[in-house]
Amino acid sequence: MCGRTCLTLDPDQVLCACKYQNSSVEKETPEWRAEFNLGRRYEASYNIAPTDITPVVVSAAHFSDQEDQKCARTVMPMMWGMIPFWHKGDYRKHGLTTNNCRLEHLMDSKLYRGPFKRGQRCVVLCEGFYEWQTAGPAKKPSEREAYLIFVPQESDVKIYDKTTWTPSNVKLLRMAGLFDVWEDECGDKMYSYSIITFQSSKIMDWMHYRMPAILETEQQMNDWLDFKRVSDSEALATLRPAKSLEWHRVTKLVNNSRNKSEECNKPIELAAKPAKPPMNKTMMAWLNVRKKREAEIKAEQSEPSDEEDKVGAMKRKTSPDASPVGSPSKRPRFRDFKKEAQKRSCAISESEVKSAER
Repeated sequence: MCGRTCLTLDPDQVLCACKYQNSSVEKETPEWRAEFNLGRRYEASYNIAPTDITPVVVSAAHFSDQEDQKCARTVMPMMWGMIPFWHKGDYRKHGLTTNNCRLEHLMDSKLYRGPFKRGQRCVVLCEGFYEWQTAGPAKKPSEREAYLIFVPQESDVKIYDKTTWTPSNVKLLRMAGLFDVWEDECGDKMYSYSIITFQSSKIMDWMHYRMPAILETEQQMNDWLDFKRVSDSEALATLRPAKSLEWHRVTKLVNNSRNKSEECNKPIELAAKPAKPPMNKTMMAWLNVRKKREAEIKAEQSEPSDEEDKVGAMKRKTSPDASPVGSPSKRPRFRDFKKEAQKRSCAISESEVKSAER
């Protein structure tokens, strides 16, 4: 399986790293074919994810019938995640998972059988790919350890340190893939690819149960790309597990594809701790207003105002009957009304008696 890659070279540097031996004695530099791809372009990155545009090597014979182009190579940008040519509508909504193509089902797949039969074989370039350890005890995705896998380099080359190598002496990791060409209603083309994977060999099965088909030798790469000379069965025979790979553990920065920091591909013990992201200006302003208001409320509670002093003084004064001045009067009860009514009734009776005597 392959879910993220790392490629930090500009187009000119990619071409320099992809020089190859053709019929001549000197190495040849492939051509860079800059396709429109609906306005999307390749951008070097420490953390490349599906749907990104990356450089891919194909046979120049796809674009020319000239004899000298049969063994020539072309590098062109393509989107990671194949879009089938028969898809209708928005290319981003085909609803298929096409980042990787399982070799075991390649010939049975409606999606991949056609491109393979048409010779649309390609080689995906990267400095290394990221993989998460899923073999062994089950862990939550956020707890899985991430690794950068790359091909062995010269002794003084450290793949994670660009000061130790140049495009001319770095060894890129090359993965076999298939590509297709999709057109929109206006006839504009989008080139896209899938990486071929198969069951992991002993070199990687401790980490993950799947691994990409890595082309380690120039002969493997020639056989995979030369669709006019090499038959389908012969091409499939070139895909075999890599014999030599290296890796080191990296930080969990790669878990988020939006993290493009140069710390992504460094060994975990050398990577700097990520700085806290700057706070949003609106949030900072809101927090400052809130802190100021909290301080004002605290000050008001600790120092009583003039009004509170007056109220307190009034409460401390008492009325002649020893009840506090300003305190609310007691609520009259029913028996008080009854006593008052009886008094009035007695008074009325006495007045009637006196009037009768007179």
